[in-house]
Amino acid sequence: MLLFLPGPVCVADEVLAVASRPLIDHRGPEFAALLARIVEGCKPIFETSGAVLVLGSSGTGGLEAALTSLFSPGDHLLACPVGVFGERLVGIAQAFGCEVEVLPTAYGAALDPAALAMRLRADTQRRITGVLLTHSETSTGVQNDLAALAPCLREHGALTLVDSVSGLAASPMRMDEWGYDAVVSASQKALAAPPGVAMVALGARAVGKLKQTRCSRYYFDLRVALEFAEKAQTPWTPPISILCALDVALERYRQEGSLAAFARHARHAQMISEALVAMGFELFSQPGAHSVTVVAARPPQGVEVAPLLESLRQRYGVVLSGGQGPLSGKIVRMGTMGAIDERDVRDALAAIKAVLDTATP
Repeated sequence: MLLFLPGPVCVADEVLAVASRPLIDHRGPEFAALLARIVEGCKPIFETSGAVLVLGSSGTGGLEAALTSLFSPGDHLLACPVGVFGERLVGIAQAFGCEVEVLPTAYGAALDPAALAMRLRADTQRRITGVLLTHSETSTGVQNDLAALAPCLREHGALTLVDSVSGLAASPMRMDEWGYDAVVSASQKALAAPPGVAMVALGARAVGKLKQTRCSRYYFDLRVALEFAEKAQTPWTPPISILCALDVALERYRQEGSLAAFARHARHAQMISEALVAMGFELFSQPGAHSVTVVAARPPQGVEVAPLLESLRQRYGVVLSGGQGPLSGKIVRMGTMGAIDERDVRDALAAIKAVLDTATP
């Protein structure tokens, strides 16, 4: 199977192979060295000199950990969703008693920096204590311009939490330069490792906030995670095999280089976008808002999403995703992440054309 999903993704054989190695003591020196390599490998990808914490969880677990460790019940948070996963972050905040104000953005569009600046400048009493952002929104194929959003956020001073689960490693994340306080990602996206690990990067302001918050938490307490990280350990039994795979995936990424990885994702996204449009698809994301990790598109008129996806899977072993929530049955989503090359992309696009040709009278 060729996975062109928003995640999980195709994983290289050498990455998969290390996951079958014998387990090691997660309180011993071998694990300490493994964890140190992973943390040091992640820092240049986040572009931070701050702490990077490794959690045994999905990206959503990392987001819950960051939110509950940085904010308290009653905190007024400004959420800026541009799709289903941004709305999930709203739900997490509300579940833990935060007061959430939503700055709306139409599906398919990116967050407007001017709209964000206007709302933050209107907050003269500084009631907004935190801002929730998405880097790349896989449900809509939209990517926010974090560099353009950063100035008004720094001016206001609210703590920022960024969901970069599918953005990190596929496009720049200059965490320190742009001034973002907490950024969350995961193993199974652009880093092309198996799922099971979340990475949470914390700037100095975020670390300072950990001891001040009052949200109930236990497993996902970043204060405890930070204490154990200083001993090169994790608080709870970690997914050792997945961490071994991530270690190799990070080394592969380092050897490729971030600029080459950014160019690869952008090139694949452009190939897919141009080919789908030529086949009669309509891109869902708006010009200037296209993600480099997922291309979302409405199918040609008369083509139903579910049969198209089923035919691709059954006849060609090509796996794409449909829409989520209100977009279910309305769009297809084709990912660019993982251990795939241009030939794989061309083969998948040829399969889509073959299915469409068969379906067209």
